[in-house]
Amino acid sequence: MERRMIAPCFMDDTLECLRRHGVDAGPLLAQVGLPPVITGPVPAEQYGALWHAVAQVMDDEFFGEGARPMRAGSFALLCHAILSTVTLEHALRRALRFLRIVLDDPHGELVVEDGLAQIVLEDAGATRSAFAYRTFWIILHGVNCWLIGRRLPIRWVDFRCSAPPAGTDYRLFFGAPVRFDQPRTRLVFDAEYLKLPPIRDERALKHFLRHAPANILVRYRHDAGLSTAIRRRLQALDPSAWPGFETLAARMRIAAPTLRRRLKQEGQTYRSIKEDLRRTLAMEALAERGQNVAQLAVELGFSEPSAFHRAFRKWTGKSPAQFRRSASETGLAESGSLKKRTQLQES
Repeated sequence: MERRMIAPCFMDDTLECLRRHGVDAGPLLAQVGLPPVITGPVPAEQYGALWHAVAQVMDDEFFGEGARPMRAGSFALLCHAILSTVTLEHALRRALRFLRIVLDDPHGELVVEDGLAQIVLEDAGATRSAFAYRTFWIILHGVNCWLIGRRLPIRWVDFRCSAPPAGTDYRLFFGAPVRFDQPRTRLVFDAEYLKLPPIRDERALKHFLRHAPANILVRYRHDAGLSTAIRRRLQALDPSAWPGFETLAARMRIAAPTLRRRLKQEGQTYRSIKEDLRRTLAMEALAERGQNVAQLAVELGFSEPSAFHRAFRKWTGKSPAQFRRSASETGLAESGSLKKRTQLQES
């Protein structure tokens, strides 16, 4: 089995953070079995152990990057706090309130508009480091992915701060377009996912906490899962050429009942994958190219423009024309080209 690894750039970020806060990293590295000089990828389990060691020494699970310490044990309490929620939206809003209490700043707000869910971070003081914002996203995004049992595909991520030396690795980490030096820090995904129900219980939480945070660093990576493999197949074809389910299963050399069961385990169906891709293609075509609606409906495999209009209003709550007019205000048109996003994103 392939060992799960953490890129060396994130170890560099961590060690630089410890230096800023006057923490001697040498004993902590030795404690978790890491060498004093990191030259390559680090096993996720060892990085998770280092995170725990730092939290104990600093009594801060946020590496000293918040306005006040996130005391050791706060992450476990966060998980307990969201366990009783009924939808992902409920869980996100509760998690953001919890993190506001324990960190003060940065603090986040969930904004839902134009079919997109935006988690916008605010700071009362100076702009923080990319490492601080990334750590916030790891905690919030990771625990909510665990709660619903699948990865939440990210549309794009903005950072107020300037790009760190390993800015490219940030793009690989998130599996989505990443922009630095932006007016605000935010993580954006499709609002449709806010309706997903939590699937975890107390027993699952005990197991999860025994392996956190290593599990949230790699378990929900953007390039993992059978649904991602299917998306890549579909992205290589025009929507009008997408195969039926039985044909897809045969091409993947997986029995149709097995494929259906494995997709269900990932919280997906073939129909939801196709609809998700159509929504992404439609929103970007309207925002970035101003494409003719009738032509777009045909390209996306709809039998007639009226069927596309009904589907688009269901996805976003707006007509295609209304969405196109408001796209520039939400920043969608600036978030990267269609080709780049469909290559990078696990929708």
